[in-house]
Amino acid sequence: MANEQHTAALRSSIAWALLGLVIERPSYGWELVQRFRRAYGETLALSSSARIYIALDSLISRSLIEEMGEESRDAGHDSARMRRPKPHYRASERGVRAYEEWLLVQIGEHRQRQRLFARQLAMLEPEAALEVIDRYEQECLAETDELSPGQTEREGVAKRLADEDEHLALEAQLSWIRYARHELSAIVGEPSRERKGAAGGTGER
Repeated sequence: MANEQHTAALRSSIAWALLGLVIERPSYGWELVQRFRRAYGETLALSSSARIYIALDSLISRSLIEEMGEESRDAGHDSARMRRPKPHYRASERGVRAYEEWLLVQIGEHRQRQRLFARQLAMLEPEAALEVIDRYEQECLAETDELSPGQTEREGVAKRLADEDEHLALEAQLSWIRYARHELSAIVGEPSRERKGAAGGTGER
């Protein structure tokens, strides 16, 4: 139980994303920095390479990854050019299980954020809510235009999965926007007195 609580305390998105990269294949620190930037780009911006090393320490302390035997790739080189062997990291069985559970938690949190957005939108006056809906729709359409065609090579699987998820999510959001606009427009079209009564106004004097 203590170990599970210790894992749950890991809140860093960078650390969880890094764990995914180590699960994909073992790597050493600087290679992980490069892979992280290629894999996540602007989706999960990395302010400095130090963030990766901090995340590695967090993952090691929670036994989610472990250090492999050091390997030197400079055998046969002049001793002046020899570098210190780089420690490689691989995911532990505990790390793989924790990562799978974390992914499922993200799905639940995403749905909760969507429900919260809908409830908070309803707090606005219908006219103001419609303005928010219009801006939301514009952003969704802009994101749709930015989606690039999926790659065909095996290493592009992650990108294709992410693009398809975003494409389907945007379709669902646009469908919800149409529904929300219809509902809000119906309220706007009601006589002002009926709207006040529905909202719990003072009614007739």
